[in-house]
Amino acid sequence: MRLISICPSNTELLAYLDMLDHLIAIDNCSDWPSSITHLPRVGPDLHINMEKVAALKPDLVLASLSVPGMERNIEELQKRNIPHLVFAPNSLEDIANDLLRLGEALGQQAKANEVVHRYRSFIEQYRQLADSVIQPARLYWEWWPKPIFTPGSANWLSEISQLAGGSNIFADMPQANVQTDWSEVVKRNPSHICLVWVGVQTKKMNKEAVKKRLEAENVDAVCADRIYVLEESLYCRPSPRLLAGLKKLAALLHPSVFPMDDGQDPLLTK
Repeated sequence: MRLISICPSNTELLAYLDMLDHLIAIDNCSDWPSSITHLPRVGPDLHINMEKVAALKPDLVLASLSVPGMERNIEELQKRNIPHLVFAPNSLEDIANDLLRLGEALGQQAKANEVVHRYRSFIEQYRQLADSVIQPARLYWEWWPKPIFTPGSANWLSEISQLAGGSNIFADMPQANVQTDWSEVVKRNPSHICLVWVGVQTKKMNKEAVKKRLEAENVDAVCADRIYVLEESLYCRPSPRLLAGLKKLAALLHPSVFPMDDGQDPLLTK
């Protein structure tokens, strides 16, 4: 089967199903695992070159609605009658269901069931550990600094926060994506700040700049120097790699409760 993925998280779904050998092209942002980096690129995930996609004659294109603007890709696929699947997950369980749906479409039901079983078991393990946390961390996730965007309750990072022994300080906002300002962050006073600027490498993020923001000295996270620069790829893509991010975050927040992070993907470790 000739597959094209036009979103990094979909490329990652294929990796967990051992179907990377069927990929013939990917979007410009797909970068994991490293074995796919040699494949032809069909453009940024918000500006896919559909002429190139059509010319490659795929049997199936894996598309997404995880980022505003991606709906244009779906419209173009429909216009050209290119076979495609669309994923639009917001929760961790949505991701499990996407794996099952993709497994069925590719004839990999058994593999998908196996991966999802391990995925759900790991989540349950961390849920039980999180229940023993006496003082949950108050987390502020920063997707973008100007203007500030942060996840609300409908996004998987609210779940990740809870599973890591914390809470998202914007979990009272029902939407997945919240635009706010720094004064509101100061008011909510997070105990920890997690910088995960979308599309920006960690080496280009400067936590010192956060300390210089207005009234930053009134924020517990700043006073205690609990500002973490985290990999966008482990927290902002709706794929099972979120569990690797969970492992890392939980160990940072509560090292006496959660296992030490060994840097390994819990679903790929034998």
